[in-house]
Amino acid sequence: MTDTTAQKIATTTFPVLFAISFCHLLNDMMQAVIPAIYPTLKGEFHLSFAQIGLITLAFQCTASLLQPAVGFVSDIKPMPYSLALGMIATLVGLIALSVAGTYPVVLIAAMLVGLGSSVFHPESSRVARMASGGRHGLAQSLFQVGGNTGSALGPLSAAFLVAIWGQHAVAWYGACAVLAIVILYNVGTWYKHHGLARIRHANKQLAESRLPRGKVAASIAILLLLIFSKYFYLASITSYFTFYLIHRFGVSVQVAQLHLFLFLGAVAAGTFMGGPLGDRFGRKYVIWFSILGMLPFTLALPFANLFWTGVLSMFVGVIMASAFPAIVVYAQELLPGKVGMISGLFYGFSFGMGGVGAAVLGALADATSIEYVYKVCAFLPLIGLLTVFLPNFQSKK
Repeated sequence: MTDTTAQKIATTTFPVLFAISFCHLLNDMMQAVIPAIYPTLKGEFHLSFAQIGLITLAFQCTASLLQPAVGFVSDIKPMPYSLALGMIATLVGLIALSVAGTYPVVLIAAMLVGLGSSVFHPESSRVARMASGGRHGLAQSLFQVGGNTGSALGPLSAAFLVAIWGQHAVAWYGACAVLAIVILYNVGTWYKHHGLARIRHANKQLAESRLPRGKVAASIAILLLLIFSKYFYLASITSYFTFYLIHRFGVSVQVAQLHLFLFLGAVAAGTFMGGPLGDRFGRKYVIWFSILGMLPFTLALPFANLFWTGVLSMFVGVIMASAFPAIVVYAQELLPGKVGMISGLFYGFSFGMGGVGAAVLGALADATSIEYVYKVCAFLPLIGLLTVFLPNFQSKK
């Protein structure tokens, strides 16, 4: 390898990171429209909370189950233009959702949007690592903050579009999908000509410090349990926080969606901080603080008034979200050469836990009350105690 080539590989390519982060914003904004229009769909189709949860489950199943498979295949045979192709499925799903006249069609549309996600997340996470220049936490945070910002903008935009103009307004989000397709095609070209050499070089360096197989497997299992605690709780917010605020405090749909936007904005801020902090202080310590640090706030939230509910939810969002970039990069470094599979596994598992959580918590809300759901979920961060068993691996890079 020449000095010029090595220098290029060690350089953080911010234009590519910003492009993939912006597409993540568009992708997750389109995804976030689905839970944001739940109040509209509930009234239109006379749905129960359990049926609302099944919509999330339908979306998350395609989004989660296929992601590890996509990542595994692309580790063996890279597919630079698969990002643009996957976005086409999202476009078709959005159009189908805008014209759906029956509940089964809503489920199919949600699954198509999930199919687009199953391709986007593992491959775009790989691109973020390619463009990182060794600053993996920063790159993962920039990539993920785009998605979290999009998740926050989804309910906000839906409050002004779907809540006013109805279900058919979802078709307007198709323009975002078309824009993403154009950008991702160009990212795919950079991936093909420049990105592959970068990630091969990084994987070769990490392979020299690989841990024993048993410790790697145990560490991956612990990280997945931490993802379970994070995304089960997150499902209680993204799917049911608007219903909770409307039922408990009597606010309008628009006010409830504004509170959801503030929470998701806090999630975006926490995501942006988590990666660079992991680069600087060690990923294990960021994971430890993030998972357990939100416990006092989740315990207090079910007993707070409307103002403090908003404040506490924002603290939960910031602290909880800082873990995910550190978890993903930590796992990628445990298994060098398997960036796609690991990214697909963790994004897929997080989506799957969100879907399962939405269905289980919806059934629990039907059987008890929406307030009871938040009292139960308040104890989920205790699973973060398992962080103590993670090895101090690649703590500074």
